[in-house]
Amino acid sequence: MGLYRKLVFTATILTFVVVVVGAFVRLSDAGLGCPDWPLCYGKLTPLHAVEEISKAELVQPGGPVSMAKAWKEMFHRYIAKLLGLMIIAIVLLAWMRRRELGQSPWLATALLGAVCLQGAFGAWTVTMMLMPIIVTGHLLGGMTVLSLLTWLSARQLQWRDVAATQVAATPPWLRQAAPFALLLLVCQIALGGWVSTNYAAMGCPDLPLCNGQLVPTMDFGHGFTLLRDLGKKADGELLTFEALTAIHWMHRAGALVVFLVLGWFGSKLLKLGALRPLGIALLSLLCLQVGIGLAVVALQLPLYLAAAHNAGAALLLMSLVVINFRVFSLADPQKI
Repeated sequence: MGLYRKLVFTATILTFVVVVVGAFVRLSDAGLGCPDWPLCYGKLTPLHAVEEISKAELVQPGGPVSMAKAWKEMFHRYIAKLLGLMIIAIVLLAWMRRRELGQSPWLATALLGAVCLQGAFGAWTVTMMLMPIIVTGHLLGGMTVLSLLTWLSARQLQWRDVAATQVAATPPWLRQAAPFALLLLVCQIALGGWVSTNYAAMGCPDLPLCNGQLVPTMDFGHGFTLLRDLGKKADGELLTFEALTAIHWMHRAGALVVFLVLGWFGSKLLKLGALRPLGIALLSLLCLQVGIGLAVVALQLPLYLAAAHNAGAALLLMSLVVINFRVFSLADPQKI
């Protein structure tokens, strides 16, 4: 049981790292640093593909391929593969020791399915030349894996020795509010991914308005056409700045809604003894995330802050997954 717990906790931390590194790779324009998959120009490491990388740099200086970008991309692939191996081990242990663990192995099995799908999205990201819908799907896949592992980790902590008075004091509406808050955050993460994968972070380069207006000129139709190539409309023409503005503006509008709803939800958790620490964590992460988001725009998209914004979204997601686990374990421990 000790080995299983250690693997689950370690895999959760590694998944967080993979998500953040993936964001760093995308934001540093290194997603095509090795334009094939799963190797780099058919080689195990960029060191073995020096000749091919050098030729690509000569053809397109400053383009998507360079030795530095190749290493960023391959490092992300290496740690993702390590994570895949760890999850296979988790699934095997979950089935082999299911009686000892006293836990259903089906969640771990679903996790393996999510990882396989995520691997497919990783391949499509490269082979389909960073098509926004594929890259956004890859981001959401990573967040799904992180959520499932966070739930598994929460299960290992065995938070079931809660006083009967605390269970009785947990209001039934929490079982509706907690999943709603989680779903709302997932929608906002998807909007953030759409901003990032379309390189629309500077679609609104000013604060608190957008291009000097509360509601600027925007092109929602082309901005939110899902099946199109990067930087282009569905008909192949270049995507306009108005489309990028629409993408960014929607993310800002979503951020306001999320801030208000999660702020309300977190304040309610503060009044519930068993959930008060998680409410504090949620509100703290929410304020930090909003601050980072504002700084990203104010400082004109520094790479370290943009990556931190992705990390903040992942931490918020993890906190809401744990909150949902606690809410439902307090209501009915046997179903968790």
